Parts: sequence; structure tokens; C-alpha cells
Amino acid sequence: MILILSRSSRRSAASILKRSIPQLRRGITRNLHVSRYLRQQEPRGNWGDSMKSQMNKEARFELQSKHVPFKTIYAPNDPFSMQSLRREEIVYKFMLQEFEEKCAEFNYMQDISTLYPDLIDILLRDIKTKFEIKHKNLGGLSTTEILSTVAVYYELLNQNLVWNEMEFDNAKVQELFVAYQEADGEANVSELAEKFELDPRVVKSWVEIFDTLQSVQFAVGSTKSFPLCPPEYNFLSSVKAFKEKLNDPQFGKKPDLFSLMTEMHKRQNKYQSEDPRKDHSEEQDPKKDNDLKKKDSKEKPGKVVEFELNPKIIVQYTIFFVLLALLLTTSGADDGSEITFQTFVTDYLSKNLVKKVTVINNSVVEVELNDNGVHQSQHHQAKLYFTIGSVESFERNLREAQDKYDIPPQLRVPVHYTTKGNMARVLVNFLPTVLFLVAIYWMTKKAASSMGGIGPMGFGKSTAKKFNQETDIKIKFQDVAGMEEAKQEVMEFVKFLQNPEKYEKLGAKIPRGAILSGPPGTGKTLLAKATAGEAGVPFYSVSGSEFVEMFVGVGASRVRDLFKTARENAPSIVFVDEIDAIGKQRSKGNATGANDERETTLNQLLVEMDGFDTSDHVVVLAGTNRPDILDKALMRPGRFDRHVHIDNPELQGRKEIFEVHLQKITLQKDIDNDLSGRLAALTPGFSGADIANVCNEAALIAARYNATSVSLRHFELAIERVIGGVEKKSKLLNPEEQRIVAYHEAGHAICGWYLKYAHPLLKVSIIPRGQGALGYAQYLPPDQYLTSTLQLYDRMIMTLGGRVSEELHFDSVTSGAHDDFKKVTAIAQSMVLRFGMSDKVGMVNYYDTRSQDDLTKPFSDETSRIIDEEVQRIVSDCYQECKKLLVSRAKQVELVAQELLKKEFITREDMIRLLGKRPFPETNDAFDKYLEGKPAFGNTEELATEKESEQKDNTSGKENDKTGEPST
Repeated sequence: MILILSRSSRRSAASILKRSIPQLRRGITRNLHVSRYLRQQEPRGNWGDSMKSQMNKEARFELQSKHVPFKTIYAPNDPFSMQSLRREEIVYKFMLQEFEEKCAEFNYMQDISTLYPDLIDILLRDIKTKFEIKHKNLGGLSTTEILSTVAVYYELLNQNLVWNEMEFDNAKVQELFVAYQEADGEANVSELAEKFELDPRVVKSWVEIFDTLQSVQFAVGSTKSFPLCPPEYNFLSSVKAFKEKLNDPQFGKKPDLFSLMTEMHKRQNKYQSEDPRKDHSEEQDPKKDNDLKKKDSKEKPGKVVEFELNPKIIVQYTIFFVLLALLLTTSGADDGSEITFQTFVTDYLSKNLVKKVTVINNSVVEVELNDNGVHQSQHHQAKLYFTIGSVESFERNLREAQDKYDIPPQLRVPVHYTTKGNMARVLVNFLPTVLFLVAIYWMTKKAASSMGGIGPMGFGKSTAKKFNQETDIKIKFQDVAGMEEAKQEVMEFVKFLQNPEKYEKLGAKIPRGAILSGPPGTGKTLLAKATAGEAGVPFYSVSGSEFVEMFVGVGASRVRDLFKTARENAPSIVFVDEIDAIGKQRSKGNATGANDERETTLNQLLVEMDGFDTSDHVVVLAGTNRPDILDKALMRPGRFDRHVHIDNPELQGRKEIFEVHLQKITLQKDIDNDLSGRLAALTPGFSGADIANVCNEAALIAARYNATSVSLRHFELAIERVIGGVEKKSKLLNPEEQRIVAYHEAGHAICGWYLKYAHPLLKVSIIPRGQGALGYAQYLPPDQYLTSTLQLYDRMIMTLGGRVSEELHFDSVTSGAHDDFKKVTAIAQSMVLRFGMSDKVGMVNYYDTRSQDDLTKPFSDETSRIIDEEVQRIVSDCYQECKKLLVSRAKQVELVAQELLKKEFITREDMIRLLGKRPFPETNDAFDKYLEGKPAFGNTEELATEKESEQKDNTSGKENDKTGEPST
């Protein structure tokens, strides 16, 4: 059976070759691409180039010697407008980048720049186009802006003036600039704003501009310049004016950049091949020019043929031709028709048409017919073949068949035995093995690509990504708000790497690393991205989980490769996000004796961080929200010297974060001027990520209501959505459940209203929200760090107000207070176990000393019993106080509950209308500053009403029935 397959494969291969050889020939012709190029003849001398360079240098030196340093910086028309300052800040940073790029490009072509003075117009057009593409919303750059900014950077980079010698044309800006200089670059924005009576945002923008000017690095070894710098600009302008007077048509047109460069190279080659003794007046004779062109065209240079071969294609074709040659040279027996043994006996052997039979390789029998047999055969072939199981059975069956037909011994068919090589059969036999190896290679390659495309043998290579500050990172330090202290700490690393000599002269050494820790969403990774955007040095970012792989030793190898790359590109910054994936504290021992791969990776990280020299200027930043579980050896000075904790922002920090995010949102024209402060007051405890989510949700809600801009009400709805979840108006409660929820929430509201240390109430609703919450009450807790015993008692009393109200107004209680009991129990346990607020237990802390498995306790059973009794006593006391308060305020509870049943929600203004003002002054400064006397958290139906009125105004009184109440 195997031989049958091999012969059929030979036939199919032959048929395929007949069809595929022409296509193969065309493929070879395409891949063996033959390209010709003209050999460039070298110039005979370099005197032309030196002469031209000398002339350019003399002309430039004359103009530069007459150059007067540019000292005055022109401030915008409105130097204290945020819109103008924002644009000015972006322009300065953009032009600094363009200045350095254009100087690098001009360094290679300054000797031929005089041949085309229209470079000025081309460069101006190029810079304006780039700015319009990158900053579409800021308007275009004017020629005056470009030239003035280039002049400033020209003076600073070439040290014609020191940056603090520059002067601003606006007196107040100059005073601010002088104060910034006196602060030695460490200016306090708040102090400067108070000193000059300016908005802190304005001062902050000017400080960013001053920082940009201060960050300009001096040119070393040569002068940095390009055609828009004052000396070059004046020089090329004079050349352009001179050639315009000559009315040279070749310089009257404005070709594209490609034709410009082609013309430059043509003229450069022409000047290199000229004879200095030649009369230049001959150049103006067109007949002589044509004769020279004809003469040059006759002198054809030598030609070289270059074969561009693809190595992969060569290997493929070589293998194909080798296999083809083997198949053709070792194809085994001649081609024939396949028959069965029974056909052989009945049609050929019984009629004496067989000349002989040959057994090949003990598996196939080749039948050779005599002349009569060839004529009588239906195939008209001299040879046939059939397969056999074994030689013994074939000989026995052949003998029996000849005996059956009484064939005499002298006429019996002779049998021959032979062995022939068959490469096709060998290939077929090895085909499964080859396919198996190919499958393994493919799987290995695919697994490698899933791990970063590092190849089958490159598992140990680092997967860290090197960021390009110009294209990959759009976040700068100005986009990071609400963490000024942490930003200053990280900026110090960046300043050291940008200017290490300043610190090393004072004997300072750069810290080797910093841990950025804090709750989730506080901006640790954002701060790292800003560092990458402004570092100006190579920045490598990698996640801690990328060091963990299925192969042993890969993590340690990747750590070594990462730090090797960082050292080779020093100064550089390495950022490891979520370092707790590999930096967890090592165990004291392993019962199985096996080595933990994570610990091996951590050990290698410890060695690398403590192993490289500080002169390498490699800084390691790491982010985690679990610094408590990190290994102590990793946290010690010498590895991570600084621990920068980023907590949730306070009121001022939240306000600054809102200001950053509100810049990207289309706000209502008549919106509150202090919108960011009001929103910051409404979001205590929010992280930076929560604030970004609120702004995004507000924009989505505005779009859902088909609004053209985002109003304050949209932000309030977004805050409610983030805190309590989505309103589930489709979740209908029966009338009895609505009454229970209304009295439950009324109990909370009354307790919070008449307790001195309770948080200010903003809104109470009985509309179901989120997961299982049938009612919702929003309070405004202050930003505070210490909590007294009275404050904790009032909070527990307010939390129990819902259950107590149910007991007073219904025959039985419900399960709606289960979450309240959870909060009350947690507060009471903290008072006993953590805060030392129990006289019986004393001033001890048992909460943080419990083991992680909670199976063992660091105190006796008697102490455990006392703890339980104290927790129960505190909760019982709060329950009695709550019940006493609600009994005395039963009428007020009834008023609030009925109002809730009527409107489904009430706000602080409704509470004042029903109960009067709170008998205690508010202790929340944010409430007094931003919210006192201003309505908050109105009904969503008002938005629909506003939209209806807006649509009626837009349609001039026409009815629009499509406006409906959105489901929020």
C-alpha cells in the first residue's frame, strides 16, 4: 500500500511540474531582480568645495560679527489670560523642539544654503504646517512669532546671553521673572500668586514658560543655527534681494522640497568640477553650455550589474530543486498500470501472455508481457504491477495457479527478485516526523510572539518598552494636578538626569530609586507617564507581571537584560509598574526544598539595583498600591531611597484635577465661574481616576439628553452615578415597600439633621440604585485626619436611624438595614481594638496584631469575651440614643417620609423648608465656601424640561414631540 501511494505521488508530481514550471520560471525571474545603476565618477579635486565653503564662512562671519544679541522677549497681548498663556506655553515648547531639529538638518547643508535663499519661505511654511497639524484648536503660527522665538533660543543655545539676562517687554511679567530667578528655579506658585495678586493658574503657566527657557541646553563645540536664526536670516535675505534684482528666472519659481534638494546637488557638483582659472562669463553662453552637455552625454561611465537576492527565496528554491532531482533520478520502476492478482491470473497467466515477473523490494510485483500480451492488453503497455503481502504467499499462489491451468514446467513464468531505491518512499516515511518538528517550531514561535515577539531563543530578553517622548507620550507634568509634593519629588530625578553636574558639584548623589505608593486611581502611573514625557532621557517601562513566565530563570534573565540596556543608554529611567508582582516579601523557608521562581527574580532585582554604580545615572521608579507586602531588602535606602506616597487629593487638589479635565469639555456659557471648586466640594474622598470618570460621565449624560454643552446638573448626576450607581426606575416597589423605604431614609435624615457631628446632608432618595440599594442618602464628609469619640458615636447613631425608624412606625422590621449593621459593627470594633476608646479593654491595639489566617488570637479567651461585651455595649448605647432622638422627633420623621413618598427625593433646601436650618453650624469649610445657599442635586426631570424649552426656542414655537424624559 505504501508503494502505491509513492507511485501515485510520482505521477501527481510529474503532472504538477508540467503546469508549475512556467510559473516557477516567472517567480524566479521576479525574485532574482536585476538592477543597474551608474557608477558615480569621483571629482578630480576638492578645491571647488573648499573655495565655496570659504566664501560662505567669510560672508557669515561678517554678518555674525555685526549681530547684536536679542534680549527682549515679547509677552502676548494679554499676558494674564489663561487662553493666551496656554497657547504661549505650547508655542515655546514646540519651537524649542523645532529649533533643535532644524539646526541638526542645517548642519549637513549649510554650505549650499546660499544657492537657494527661498529656504526661508519653505522653512516658515513647514513649521506653520506642523503646528497646525499638532495643535488644530490653537490657530496658526505667525511669521513674527516664529522669528522672535527662534531669536530667543538662538541667543540662549549659543550662550550669547544667559537666560536670566533676558527681559520681558511687560513690566509685571518682568517682575514675576525676577522673582522666579531669585527662587533659583524652585518657585512656590501659591506664594508668587499671593505676592503679585494673580490667579495661581496664571502664575503656574508663566513658571512653566520660565522652566522651558531654563531647560535650554548650551551648544557644545559649534554654533547652532539654521536659516531662520538672525545672522542666517539676514544673510539669506540679502542674497535673495540681490538675486531678485538680477531677475534670475531659475530662482523665481518655488519648487517642492525634492526638486529643491536636486537643484542644490546639481549646483554643488557643478561647482566642484569647475576650473578656478576658467572665465565665469562663459557660463552665460547657452551655446557653450549645450556643447558641454553633448560632450558629457557622450562620455558614459562604466556600468555595474547588481543582483538583489532574497536569502529566504534562495533557500526555498534550492530545497525544491534538490528534492525534484532526487525524485527524478530515483523514481524506482517504470510507470505501468496497476492490476490485481486475480486479473493477472485470469487475463494474462492463463493465456500465456506473461514473459516474466519481477518481485521488487518484496512488496510489489512487476509483470512484463510478451508481444502477444502487449497487443491483447487493454492498457497496451508492456509492464503491469500489483502489490503482494509476502513473497511466500505470492510464490504459493503463483504455483497453484500454474498447476490449475496445467502449464508445463518449461513454459512456466520465471520469477526474478530485485531491490530498488525509492526516495519518494523515504520522504513519505519521514513526512510525519518532519510535520511534527514543523508543528513544534511553529508553536514555539507563536508562544514567543505572545511574549513580546522575542523569538524562540529569546525568552530571557527584556520586554520593557522604550518610549519616544515626541510620539508615544502626550502627557506632561502640567497635566498632572493634585499631587504637588509627589510631582516635585519625581521632577528632582528628572532635573538631575538632565543636568547632573549641578548636583555633583555640591557633592550630592542621585537617589537610586523611588517607590510611588498609594490607593488605586491616585495617579501613580500617570506621574510616571509625565516623567517619560519630559525626562529627555531614555525611559523604559515594564510591568512586574512581565517578569513571570512558565520557564524557570526567565524572570531573572529579563531583569539582567533590562538593566544592561538601561546602563548602555545611561542616563535613563526604568519604571516598573505593579512591582508587588515580583517584590513580595520572601518566605523564611520552603517545606519542599524547591526554589521559588518569583524569589529568584526578586533576588536578581536586588543585585541589579545595588550593583550598578551611581555614576551610571540609572534611576528606578516603581509603582504599587501594596507597599506593606514588599520585601524589606527592596525598600531599604540604596535601592529605593525615597518612598513617595500619593494619597487621595484634598479639596484644593481635587479642584486642580477638575480644572485639568474641564479644559477638554464643552461647558455651558453661563455656568458657575467656580465650577471646579464646587465639584471638588461635592466629591470628598474621590481619587484622580474617580474625578476623570465623573467628567466623562457628565459628558455622556449631556449627550444622552441631546444637550449642546455640559451644565452643572449633568455633573451632579454624574457624581450620583459614581457614588450610588445607576437609578433603577424600572425596579418598581409596591406601596408598602415604598413606605418602609421612605421611613427608613427619613430616620437617617432626621438623625443626621439633629446630631452635631453628623455630616451635612445633600440629598435623600427612595429610588433604587446600584446593587440592592433601595434607598440612597448623600452626605458631605469633611477632609479630616482625626476623629473623636463623639463623632464616631454620632455616625453610628445616624447609621442606626433607619432600623429604629422602622421599629417605631411598623409592626415588624425588615432586612433593609443589614448594610447599616455592617458599618456600625466595623466602627465599634475599631473603637475597641484599634483606637483604645474602651475603658475595660484599655489603650491597646489588637486589630493590627492579628495573624493573617485569623485562626490564632494574640489575646486570651477572657479578653475576647470582654471585647465582645464592649462592642455590644457601644452598639446598644448608640441604639438607645437613636431611639430617644427619633421618638422626640416623630413629627419631623413623618414630614420627611411623606415628602419622600410624594417626590421620591428631597434635597437640602427641602429639609430646610420642612425643618428649618440645622441647630448647629457646619464644620465643613468646603460646604461653607462652595455650597452654602446654592441648590444641589435637583431632579433629572428638570433636565428634560430645560431641553424642551431649548428646543422650542430653537424651532421658534414649533412643536417637537420627540423630546421625552431620558432614563437615567
